[in-house]
Amino acid sequence: MTSEEKRAWIFGPVSVLSYLGYLAAVTIAGAGYAPAMLWSIGIAIVVNIVLHIAVTIRSPREPRDERDRAIGHFGDAIGNSTVVAGAVAALLLALAEVRYEWIANVILLGFVLSAVLASTAKIAAYRYGLPREHAW
Repeated sequence: MTSEEKRAWIFGPVSVLSYLGYLAAVTIAGAGYAPAMLWSIGIAIVVNIVLHIAVTIRSPREPRDERDRAIGHFGDAIGNSTVVAGAVAALLLALAEVRYEWIANVILLGFVLSAVLASTAKIAAYRYGLPREHAW
């Protein structure tokens, strides 16, 4: 397993767990959406950094080759399309003058879905190969 694939295996689940923690804090604990959102984002960033460092120490990072770059580009393209869809949804909510918390939730959900879909696409490409139109 390449170090880039390991990074994808870390990034997706950490994003999901962070979002689930945010939802639990807001719905179950009754925390305000802004502090809960900021804490969940901050914790996700720190956990990702710590896990990447741990994986790098355990198995030193190999240089990226052309296949890694193609798979990274493929996964990022899928993830970026989700961010754009979330931004358009947030823009429509803002134009409809919906409360700020719903706009912020849509933006956060767009980022989380982007991370999950990008990680899933990268893992699938490492395991099964790139689709023909994206082959290197």
